[in-house]
Amino acid sequence: MATKDRILEEALTLFSENGYDGTGVEQIAEKVGIKAPSLYKHFKGKEDIMNALIDNAEARYEEYFGSERHIGKMPENREEFIAVTMDRILFTMRDPMIRRIRKFLVQEQFRNERLAAVTTRHQLEGVQKMYTKIIAGMMEKGLFIKDDPELLANELASPVVLLIAKADRQPQSEREITESIERHICHFCDVYMTIQ
Repeated sequence: MATKDRILEEALTLFSENGYDGTGVEQIAEKVGIKAPSLYKHFKGKEDIMNALIDNAEARYEEYFGSERHIGKMPENREEFIAVTMDRILFTMRDPMIRRIRKFLVQEQFRNERLAAVTTRHQLEGVQKMYTKIIAGMMEKGLFIKDDPELLANELASPVVLLIAKADRQPQSEREITESIERHICHFCDVYMTIQ
């Protein structure tokens, strides 16, 4: 792994464990096995490292989870909707980088405007906007009953976001939480899909 990538990896671990203010450049350099001045060959400072981490995490999230702009293939039926939704949720719950970023964001969202915006986008607005588009598209195909797609997206996503937060705090309960999430999605489909 390149030094720049090792710096980001170690910084993310330290930020998620100690917070941004609780982590020094010297600590990051020590974990990487370099001297602090060498770190400045790759990054201007701690804020530059944090910004690179957020940029990398957003690109990873866009690629593997999706967004309003990057939905991927529109589900054609109940099974596809459930499978695609569960794949996205399991990525969010299990991807080591995304888990550490989420932990870091939860801690730091009240201290940094950019981190607050990223947290809101990934945990609330972005998910809701993406699923509003998906549900609206599936309504047009007659797969969901006609209703307000934004409200349905909120109804789908809000419990999932809460359960993922619970899984972050109680990783030993991931299996039970994943089962609860899947039951919620199946129930949502039973209530709002026209074809079962």
